[in-house]
Amino acid sequence: MSTNDTIREQIRSDYASVATTGGCCAGACGVTESIDAAFLAKQIGYTKEELEALPSDANMGLSCGNPTVIAALKEGETVLDLGSGGGFDIFLAGPKVGKSGKAIGIDMTHEMITKARKNIGQYRESTGLDNVEFRLGEIEHLPVADNSVDVVISNCVLNLSLDKQQVWNEIARVLKPGGRVAVSDIALLKPLPAEVKSIVESWAGCIAGAIVVEEMREQMGNAGLKDISLTPRPHYVEALVAANDPLYAKVTELLSDGKSASDVITSLDIEATRPTDGSDECGYSEGCCSR
Repeated sequence: MSTNDTIREQIRSDYASVATTGGCCAGACGVTESIDAAFLAKQIGYTKEELEALPSDANMGLSCGNPTVIAALKEGETVLDLGSGGGFDIFLAGPKVGKSGKAIGIDMTHEMITKARKNIGQYRESTGLDNVEFRLGEIEHLPVADNSVDVVISNCVLNLSLDKQQVWNEIARVLKPGGRVAVSDIALLKPLPAEVKSIVESWAGCIAGAIVVEEMREQMGNAGLKDISLTPRPHYVEALVAANDPLYAKVTELLSDGKSASDVITSLDIEATRPTDGSDECGYSEGCCSR
């Protein structure tokens, strides 16, 4: 297999392990014995009430932000979650879009999709809603129609892609004109040393695949997105550093000048919109943004 294929299969295997055993030998985003998943979720903005309303095993500690807050979801909207895992953010988004709305999760891992679908029953029972679904697919090739989504959310997943420009192109393709992006992800405040990039598990840990903030801005612009806002949120990385997370400890060891991982890595709130006037370079003609 090529290097990219090897990395992709390692990521898939790591997250399958999280779904089936609740742990991961390689250390997926936030999954560590050094910090409790509920505590981490509260550190990055989820409320006690939100966490208590979730299906019991939906929170696996895979979040690095709270995209449902910055999404400002409204009744009747269709929201799409890229890399939905066990359904954590989808089950929070569902009640916000209500009976007339729809919440769709996409994940590339069979085990995560199976886990999320099993949680639908508990969600229906607790909310009285039947407005969520989960689809197997890769975020570079979304199983979603053009111009069909009001809001795209994602939580600590885009960094895992080996073709991030294609992901942004796909996001632009599926958004309705005027649709918006509300994503939380890991990004770099400055480039990482090559030694850090070589830590295999840091792909699943959301570090090796992270890119510099301004590179992300450029990719989003290339996809035709506008009103781009990228806001660093330090609490996620600071919480893992304080908890002596093994992966972040390794990163800190490899940094020079006494820097901490939190000096170069950040969680990022990512917001943007798809234009409504066709003024973007692509024009959103059929197939354009998936080129």
